[in-house]
Amino acid sequence: MSFRVAIVGTGAFAREHVLALNAVKGVEVAFVAGTDLGRAASIASLAPGARATTDIAAAVNDSDVDAVDVCNATPDHKRWVIAAGRAGKAVHVDKPAALTVADLDEMIAATEGAGTSLMVGQTVRFQPVIADLFASIQAGDIGDPKLLHVSWYTGHVWPNGWRGWQLDTNRSGGHPVHNGTHSIDLAVWLMNSKPVEVFARQFATFAAEMPMPDSFQVQLRFENGALATLELCYALRQPGEFLRRVMVAGSQGSLLHSSEDDPGLHSPGHPVAPASIEGALTQQLSHWVRAAQGREPFIVTTTQARVALATAVAAQQSLERGTPIAIDHTAGAL
Repeated sequence: MSFRVAIVGTGAFAREHVLALNAVKGVEVAFVAGTDLGRAASIASLAPGARATTDIAAAVNDSDVDAVDVCNATPDHKRWVIAAGRAGKAVHVDKPAALTVADLDEMIAATEGAGTSLMVGQTVRFQPVIADLFASIQAGDIGDPKLLHVSWYTGHVWPNGWRGWQLDTNRSGGHPVHNGTHSIDLAVWLMNSKPVEVFARQFATFAAEMPMPDSFQVQLRFENGALATLELCYALRQPGEFLRRVMVAGSQGSLLHSSEDDPGLHSPGHPVAPASIEGALTQQLSHWVRAAQGREPFIVTTTQARVALATAVAAQQSLERGTPIAIDHTAGAL
């Protein structure tokens, strides 16, 4: 029997989710639902048998739907995650899951608290190189991780890569919440500890005219004494450009990855996904399906997602105030 999924969203990420789910054996995309019927139909045409609709509530509540994948704009995540949870569906939601920790708590209560499940789509965990780094740390190859440094540059702004709502802090949560959640969750996962203090700084690089600075740095101090520096720039001039370095130092050694070491050729205007990240979304959604069916434990837990979101929200507060911010976590231990 097929595992039938309703997609909520009609943007570029919804398209990628449909293509990824098409590659997962035993999964059927039943609906693509959003406010624009034309875009919904275009994306639905990528999945055999999928129906396009603007009646999102009907798709979410359809009795033949097993799960809902919410990948629309962040301000609407809460509404449809809660609706799907109340309908008894397993739920996947794109990052960031919500704009506030309080909203995420309501979403968790409506899903896990009601006997179904919720997974936040932290795609970085499913990138091959990150999975290898995590496995090495878990195996004790470097002892206790003490220091993490991430430098992450990508061509995302040029030309006009962000839409209006993404540049509105009230609707996106700000740069650390909207984009920084990737690296913040990575830090929480690799260091296996809660950040207790964050200091963030932002600056304009190539896109000086943008209403939101395109680059920022985040410094984290963890409950276990570890430190992390996260440096992100989303304004490389060539769309699709990508450069990332990850260094983890532990009590008995260190691990280093650079995307510069990835094999393959790249041509201007025709970017190719580096081998270190290729196939991550398909791996992520395939795992979600198996975990939602109870066949394996969730790699991304809502407790960890909550910690990452609380840290990202505090990082935005630090940007606005220009001071370090103590992070108040009221959830249980990691």
